[in-house]
Amino acid sequence: MSDCHGHDHTKDHTKDHEHDHCTGHGADSDAATRAAIAASGADIATLLHSCPMHPEVEQAGPGLCPDCGMALEPAVPTAAIDDTELADMTRRLRIASVLTSVVVFLAMGEMIPGVSSVVDRIGTPRLRGWMQLLFTAPVLFWAGAPLFERGIRSIIGVRFNMFTLIALGAGTAFVFSASMLLLPGLYPAALIGVEAPLYFEAAAVIITFVLVGQVLELRARSRTGEAIRTLIELQPPRVRRIRADGSDEEVEVAEVRAGDRLRVRPGERVPVDGSIETGNSHIDESMLTGEPLPVSRTTGDAVTGGTLNGSGSFIMRAERVGEDTILSAIVRAVADAQRSQAPVQRVADAVAARFVPAVVAVAAAAFATWLLLGGDQRLASAVLAAVSVLIVACPCALGLATPMSVTVAAGRGAGVGVLIRDAEAIEALAAIDTVVLDKTGTLTAGKPELDAVKTLGDLDPDTALRLTAAAERGSEHPLATAVINAARSRGLNVEEPEVFTSEPGQGVQATIAGRSLRVGNIGWLAAGGVDTAPFESLLAEETADGSGRVFVAIDHQPAAMLVVRDPLKERAASSVAALQSLGMDVWLVTGDARATAGAVAAAVGIGPDRVEAGVLPTDKAATVARLREEGRRGAMVGDGVNDAPALASADVGIAMGGGSDVSLKSATVSLVGNDIYGVVRALRLGRATMQNIRQNLAFAFGYNLLAVPIAAGALYPVLGLFLNPMIASAAMSLSSVSVITNALRLRRIDLDPEAGRAPATT
Repeated sequence: MSDCHGHDHTKDHTKDHEHDHCTGHGADSDAATRAAIAASGADIATLLHSCPMHPEVEQAGPGLCPDCGMALEPAVPTAAIDDTELADMTRRLRIASVLTSVVVFLAMGEMIPGVSSVVDRIGTPRLRGWMQLLFTAPVLFWAGAPLFERGIRSIIGVRFNMFTLIALGAGTAFVFSASMLLLPGLYPAALIGVEAPLYFEAAAVIITFVLVGQVLELRARSRTGEAIRTLIELQPPRVRRIRADGSDEEVEVAEVRAGDRLRVRPGERVPVDGSIETGNSHIDESMLTGEPLPVSRTTGDAVTGGTLNGSGSFIMRAERVGEDTILSAIVRAVADAQRSQAPVQRVADAVAARFVPAVVAVAAAAFATWLLLGGDQRLASAVLAAVSVLIVACPCALGLATPMSVTVAAGRGAGVGVLIRDAEAIEALAAIDTVVLDKTGTLTAGKPELDAVKTLGDLDPDTALRLTAAAERGSEHPLATAVINAARSRGLNVEEPEVFTSEPGQGVQATIAGRSLRVGNIGWLAAGGVDTAPFESLLAEETADGSGRVFVAIDHQPAAMLVVRDPLKERAASSVAALQSLGMDVWLVTGDARATAGAVAAAVGIGPDRVEAGVLPTDKAATVARLREEGRRGAMVGDGVNDAPALASADVGIAMGGGSDVSLKSATVSLVGNDIYGVVRALRLGRATMQNIRQNLAFAFGYNLLAVPIAAGALYPVLGLFLNPMIASAAMSLSSVSVITNALRLRRIDLDPEAGRAPATT
């Protein structure tokens, strides 16, 4: 079944918008619609609507899809739930149920023991027939008006869909029955038998069951949007802004501007993206990253809008607000992904395009066959078979098979920090067999840290660190940053150098409080006339683990060696193991030296024959291309900036996202958090989604292949069974609901089984 607006509501918007703004297919028409809305000064987020089954169909405002007849939905979801359509359909269903019960009682009550005498007292069969007509008419022409409206539109526009079959089936049953009452001599007795057959109850029950399906589907479909609504609701509606005089004022979050100072109290959500000015706390970022453990944040740290503050209180400076926040970017990405189509959907679309004409042909053939071979009541049998075929066929289940799974999967991924750009990426994820990993920022933290200070002679380690940090103040090298941060964290006074010179790639020379320092690699010190032989004793204590080493000479004498390491991410090794357990061939491709790359690969469980070191960004893309030429389906995982060529050339590019940036341009999949395990979640989600889609398609195809022949009367010669149109209607309605229900199972899939728990869901 499918969504449909309440009759009056649809009519209002259809007249104003549908023919003027409804686009055809393709990117050009989408762009034209968006441009027209923007030119009018209206808000695209609130006005643009699209079809959930045909996302290429867009228009300004609500209306009906010209292809499938479904009601258009907001292209950009909002936190508010519009239940107007559900309320309207529920009202129609309630009234139709009462009237249909009366019709069924009048038509079939005489076949029920103990009730037949009551029915007989009502009047003659002909009078009861007129009463059935009286009660059936409002069921069809008021309660079922939206369904008939869509069916008529589909016929006029020659874009057949499920509403075509509903209108033809229920309409045929009603017209045939009405003609029996109004024109009793119209049909020869040889065709209708002794008693004229009436199918008012079938027509009424068909419409009622379709309305039941509408209500069930509307409720089920609303659940597919819960994930994105939950994300939208993460941003608090109001926030405490600090005035210039230091006092607080409560304002709407929409009033916050970049640069504003905001107070976040314990238990409140961070309103926008920014950084902490004063205070500290532990912040729960699980709704954005999928990680359940709160993370420590203190002065200078970045915080993300939508995350939940713990027991601490802090003042933050707003930096990104409104549509520029990470949360807004996530919502847009999920909305775009939910509106996209997977390549597998093309199969369903190709079948659906020919499905309705084929069903009509089968119904006509069944009608003709039973009219010739149906015996005394052959006309009644022919009408029964034709109506059953028209009603039982359900192209909507076929059309919903892919979009529903994609919609749920996109929301599920967002709930664990995995943003999937479109449905094609989901299908590609399911086929991946090789994962290529960058090192820095992917397997390692990307933020070098001081590991040890080793000194020669009687030099104090803190003195060596203080002087080295002062010498490095003018350097932008990552190792220099690690040294300076370590000195400051120990409370050491990092002085401004009196003299400073730098040789890129080599080191620095500076004068601190009258003392000359030369800091850098061992060759840089040797080139300056420093005797480097004493450093051999310090090097002998270190293992070849790829750590960075900063050599220090003070007053031209060897003084100290600082060891700096880029630590592995907490779940790097377990993530690689999980990828390998999924059957992935895992590679490490990095621009770092062989020793560093080899040490990291060994630490996480990647074999030495799967390591390529010292490569440029373009060489990474070449490596990915070579693997593809070998027949592999590869995913490249990098930071989304210097790995952009490789991310773009891979079958799936997965960009690691830091707390301050989410790359959505070069990669087809982006990880909101910096956890490498997000790659495992993405691959598991892709596989589960494609399995779910195949299940839905198999059910939709299998249902029709089985139901249509039975409805046509194929079992009657063998078992004497004829599918009643009422049963056909119930089966048709429930088939679509079954597809949606199966898709909703993706909300509960465990993407993190190694942890022994299901990650946070939306």
